[in-house]
Amino acid sequence: MATSATTLTSLSFFSSSLFLSSPSPKLSTSLSFSFKPSSNPSLSISSQLSNLPILSFTGEKIGETYLDLKSAPPETARAVVHRAIITDLQNKRRGTASTLTRGKVRGGGKKPYPQKKTGRARRGSARTPLRPGGGVIFGPKPRDWSVKINKKEKRLAISTALSSAAENTIVVEDFGDKFEKPKTKEFIEALKRWGLDPKQKSMFLMMEVPETVNKSSRNIGTLRMLTPRTLNLFDILNCDNLVLTPDIVDYLNGRYGEDYEGDTEDDNEEYEEEDEQSGQDENVDAAQ
Repeated sequence: MATSATTLTSLSFFSSSLFLSSPSPKLSTSLSFSFKPSSNPSLSISSQLSNLPILSFTGEKIGETYLDLKSAPPETARAVVHRAIITDLQNKRRGTASTLTRGKVRGGGKKPYPQKKTGRARRGSARTPLRPGGGVIFGPKPRDWSVKINKKEKRLAISTALSSAAENTIVVEDFGDKFEKPKTKEFIEALKRWGLDPKQKSMFLMMEVPETVNKSSRNIGTLRMLTPRTLNLFDILNCDNLVLTPDIVDYLNGRYGEDYEGDTEDDNEEYEEEDEQSGQDENVDAAQ
């Protein structure tokens, strides 16, 4: 399935509903930017998102936390996020579309009718591109649509999108053991206790998704349950609410913060598995 990367214009950095939604009274956050001196201070800035509420399973506020992420400057943030989302969409294209030219179409070896004395236009083959069933002129052929992006640039785009989602972000205590058995009704009730509308798009980011939680939420079409290995820019931009766990907050501060030391073998495996997961999701969508 070939999907054009330029058709999803609604997922731009400023037009996404995630960045334009007004802050809820229950989910009020404050965004502050602090510039850290460096040899090239214009490349990125550190944004500390304070007062992210930590909610219990019953919906009560039990504390506060913050995200300290590296973000792109305002004048380049849109370009960085746009480049990253275009790269992801381009790399999802299979490039397997193939059409037959007139030389590849079966048949057409016999002249349809005599050259003269029929009163019709002369025809040498029934598989000409001018007739139904014939070849295709300049049709698509298999090609590689993938484009490359620097790992640091992609990481900066994800951290910038996460920083911009602060107004719609809450932190919920680990609730993996709260569901004894899969129950969609109980999960919807939990969403309402956390101040989330089940009809709105919500993205849950957890270190691991327990089986009971996965089965309880998979019938809710507006929810996405992700882990660090499946975190992607598209789902961040496409959601209305972002739900984190305390363990994920520590992970994001270490993975996308100013103190991140560099790429490791685990990071390379993370990007490879993310690409494989995107391909699997595309195969599922194509099968449906």
